[in-house]
Amino acid sequence: MDSQSADLTSEIAVLEKKLQSAMIPPELKESATLMLSRLSRMLRFGEYSAEYEKTAHYINWITSLPWGKRSDDILDLKYARQILDKNHYGLGEIKERILEYLSVLKLQRGKKITRAPILCFVGLVGTGKTTIASSIAESMGRKFARIAFGGMGDPLDLRGQSKLRPDAEPGLIIKALKRCGTKNPVILLDEIDRVTDEGRSSLMGVLVELLDPEQNAAFQDHYIDYPFDLSEVLFIATCNNIGNISVAVMDRLEPMQMPSYTDEEKITIGKDYILPKALDEAGLNKDTISISAEVWPRIVRPLGYDSGIRTLERTIDGICRKVAKMIVEGKGQNFQITPENMKEYLPTW
Repeated sequence: MDSQSADLTSEIAVLEKKLQSAMIPPELKESATLMLSRLSRMLRFGEYSAEYEKTAHYINWITSLPWGKRSDDILDLKYARQILDKNHYGLGEIKERILEYLSVLKLQRGKKITRAPILCFVGLVGTGKTTIASSIAESMGRKFARIAFGGMGDPLDLRGQSKLRPDAEPGLIIKALKRCGTKNPVILLDEIDRVTDEGRSSLMGVLVELLDPEQNAAFQDHYIDYPFDLSEVLFIATCNNIGNISVAVMDRLEPMQMPSYTDEEKITIGKDYILPKALDEAGLNKDTISISAEVWPRIVRPLGYDSGIRTLERTIDGICRKVAKMIVEGKGQNFQITPENMKEYLPTW
């Protein structure tokens, strides 16, 4: 055997070792072993290089998936309330419903779940749909992944492509599981109403399979080509409105309307949540900026009414950046924003 053949044989041996040491289903391991046997035969007859890349890519994927790895749920209602209150102001009814949801999961622990309610947060942009989903994951001690549906038009984005195709990849569901490293993460299906018109019906069909506990225990990604159990995944969906979502998908969701914030609520959110975070991200001390009470209504409504808090976040971030620049230029260390000087700090459009 020449040195090149020895190197190639060594490459195959590395893949074999990786495959045999991985905790994956026996049938899948047997199928992948046959792929390696075919690769060994190609070593003698040519066409090895391209096949090696495909085989190595596939084995790397199946051995990196969390077939049996899961995180332990916390399911402590007191701790969950602390996390929700820390990350979100108000939203009393939403928080209560989430605590009820966690209570049901706690009572169902160890039992076969036949009909798990899947929360779907419905609301305008900036009302906290995405962040409250990540807070649920944090309160449960689970990993969190987000899949953006905006502009999605091909069901293969979720299901993956056949490994027989060049440059084939798994779908976004399998990629999310690999990223999390556990088989029971919280996966956010974000803005499921914003898929393209052309792909809406086929994507809704995939969503039905994902969200149905009778079907998702054997979810088949075209690239992995072996059923993966998604029954322990906690799916959460968001949308701006439910009009573009199929009846079959809505039947598996429990919609929860996210309320718009009043000006008074936004002022509290700005003072207690957004400003401290913005100061920290800008490298400023908490006492660097002091904002008069008369200025907050202008910060909350620089352009008129806004249902969410995105504009509020941008405005406060802009104030912190201006102050950071003034500090670097040597214009002071502490700044008081008043009605008289607020035009220096607030953005102008």
